[in-house]
Amino acid sequence: MDAIERNIYALICSHEGIKAKNIGRKSGESRQTINHYLYGSPYIKELCYQDKAYRWHGLIRQSVPHYGIEDFCGYYSWAGEFLDIDFEEFLERLKTGCRHIGRNLNDTRGLFHSFEDTYNTMQNMFGGLMAGGVERSIWDRWEILFELRIKRSRSIRIYADVILVTDEKVFSLEFKMKDEMSIEELEQAAKYSEYLEVLFGPRYDVIPALVLTAGVDIYEDAQLTDTTAMVPVCSGDRLHCLVRDYCGIL
Repeated sequence: MDAIERNIYALICSHEGIKAKNIGRKSGESRQTINHYLYGSPYIKELCYQDKAYRWHGLIRQSVPHYGIEDFCGYYSWAGEFLDIDFEEFLERLKTGCRHIGRNLNDTRGLFHSFEDTYNTMQNMFGGLMAGGVERSIWDRWEILFELRIKRSRSIRIYADVILVTDEKVFSLEFKMKDEMSIEELEQAAKYSEYLEVLFGPRYDVIPALVLTAGVDIYEDAQLTDTTAMVPVCSGDRLHCLVRDYCGIL
């Protein structure tokens, strides 16, 4: 996706309906260019629509809260709400959401155990922030998503175990119940970063991370193969450190 396409998509998703002529005015692009992207961009074709008044809308808004994104994940809430529910309630809401998005809930390989592991890790992450003196008011209105699944075409596929949306960052967290990483898992953690950058827009930095929930006291950066890109890797007990550091919370 090029810069023009990203800008047009962001303009659509940050407005409550916008006509093509206004997209042109705000972007500075010609009518021909605007029409080329409106009717040819996979993101706009699959994640936007035009109403009867010829206004364009995004299925997922680039606003807070990100209206519409709850239709593409198993669980969505404010961070404060997540912290206040027990696992049984969380699991029921997650299963209901997963059925809605077509997520397979076959538990033969321990899927529900992995859900519990992820739930506990995120609960402990917020507990770690509070234990470190980070007031709840700072993160209470962060957004948290579990089991994000966007499959709109061959061009747009986004899978994420957990997405944490802070004021300026989007953490895409890949969870593994292991104490050592593999290159394949590191690549999986970073795989959808570019797509998430488009989805959430220019306001946010996307931070992919691999979380090894069976590990202890792990917090490091690992380099992706054949690139200079680094991906943070941490154990569950250090996840709060990663979030705190990237958010610049002292």
